[in-house]
Amino acid sequence: MKVTIYTPTKNRKEALAKAIDSVLNQTYQDVEMIVVNDGSTDGTAEYLEAKAKLDSRLKFFNKTTSEGAPVARNLAIKNATGDFVTGLDDDDEFTPERIQAFIQYWELLTNLGLKPACLYAQDVVTRHGEVYFISQKKGMLKADDLFEFNSIGNQVFAPKSHFVDAGLFNETLPAWQDMEMFIRILKKFGTAHLLDCATQIYDDTPKQDRISVKAESKIRDAYRQFSLLHTEHSARNAQALMLQMFSKFYGVRPGFTDWVNFIKLGFWPKGFLKLALATFRP
Repeated sequence: MKVTIYTPTKNRKEALAKAIDSVLNQTYQDVEMIVVNDGSTDGTAEYLEAKAKLDSRLKFFNKTTSEGAPVARNLAIKNATGDFVTGLDDDDEFTPERIQAFIQYWELLTNLGLKPACLYAQDVVTRHGEVYFISQKKGMLKADDLFEFNSIGNQVFAPKSHFVDAGLFNETLPAWQDMEMFIRILKKFGTAHLLDCATQIYDDTPKQDRISVKAESKIRDAYRQFSLLHTEHSARNAQALMLQMFSKFYGVRPGFTDWVNFIKLGFWPKGFLKLALATFRP
């Protein structure tokens, strides 16, 4: 069974080289990597052309105009020839056994009569090249679980048809595109299963000030769109999703209007406590 790995990239040639090598050096060799160069100006196009001549499993699209990661991911998935699809960000890496472990775990689950919506795994989280921590994700997830926290992370492993039938990535969302896509996959296909070993090296090095006005505007816009798409029948999910917006990761602080909107959605003591902590944290 062939596995396609998609990677959008823009102006990260050195990091991208490590990501590509981590895919082409997998213990499971029946892979295809599709890199979508989203308008890079740092020599990425020339690097991809030279690298692909050395290994035919590497394919690429060199775009002259940047249209964003969701558009790039969808272009790669539409052109994937693999039975399964998964992603890799251009500044992350796979451990050598990741794809083989996913294939074996999928076969084990299906032999037991289970029908996974997708698989996900633990991450080795690094900062500035050093191990920061190893994730401790929950074992099985339904769609509603992701409203409180995206325990999956940034990548899933699933048949190509699951990505396509769920509608691919939402190209209009300014943020949270991964989580929104995962919710649609779980709504349509059921349960996500955890491969409980760390098989991805995830770079969490801070790249910019997350509390900038531009970043806050994107997160708030993503929440509004996301909420309209998925929380119409659950005020509690809308509240949980709002609290994600106010997590330390994004640095967005609740204001008076946020409190009013949260209260309108219903009485939730635990939620009010979390909202208060986000409001008054240092």
